[in-house]
Amino acid sequence: MTGRGWVLPMAVVFGFVFLYAPIISLVVFSFNESRLVTVWGGFSTRWYGELLRDRQILNAAWVSLKVAFWSANLAVIVGTLGAFVLVRMGRFFGRLLLTGMITAPLVMPEVITGLSLLLLFVSMELTLGWPAGRGLTTIIIAHTTFCAAFVAVIAQSRLRDMDESLEEAARDLGAGPVRVFFDITLPVITPALVSGWLLAFTLSLDDLVIASFVSGPGASTLPMVIFSKVRLGVSPDVNALATIIIGIVTIAVLIVGWMLRKQARAGR
Repeated sequence: MTGRGWVLPMAVVFGFVFLYAPIISLVVFSFNESRLVTVWGGFSTRWYGELLRDRQILNAAWVSLKVAFWSANLAVIVGTLGAFVLVRMGRFFGRLLLTGMITAPLVMPEVITGLSLLLLFVSMELTLGWPAGRGLTTIIIAHTTFCAAFVAVIAQSRLRDMDESLEEAARDLGAGPVRVFFDITLPVITPALVSGWLLAFTLSLDDLVIASFVSGPGASTLPMVIFSKVRLGVSPDVNALATIIIGIVTIAVLIVGWMLRKQARAGR
């Protein structure tokens, strides 16, 4: 093999090491006996037990999971509707404005998004009396706002590539619009919607900046609690928590990948 042929393999190896070496290090030190996260003191699972007794982290994890679940569900609905309007309705008055509104959360700094949503919620509370303070509801609305933009982009690309002759054939055979959507369109775009849901769930679970603006007492998400702990120094139970999250995400990705591959084979 020529010297030139080593460039690509070495670049791939370097890329994987750069991405995954910190994660592997975190997982290894989650089984560290020592309280010092950078000094190996022997193998132990004591910090997993400490984690299960930490009510603050467990409550924050439960809040984050609830927020991420409902935000992802609402984002898929809103984003899919927006994608349908842009792809299937052709040119209409306000199309450029709608496109800009969908694209804006993708490029807008999170600080600006969080501050604008906070001002919106305060104004709504003063004029309408809802929402009454900041909490779980305001976080879900805020996360849905920016996650729907990502779902819309993914669903929009899938709808553009879809063969519309399948829907036309179904309508020629007497199927109504609702049945065409559920029997033809929805199964075809399901992989894109699943991908959008997973992306929205991950973005919501990972968000810190926007949640810090729109959260209130008793509604602290997991990133907010971890950030407050890390400011005082990284503790080994945080490594244990991160390892559990990595394991859950890995299993979920493998299951979804298996389901999508199985669906693709069935389609062929």
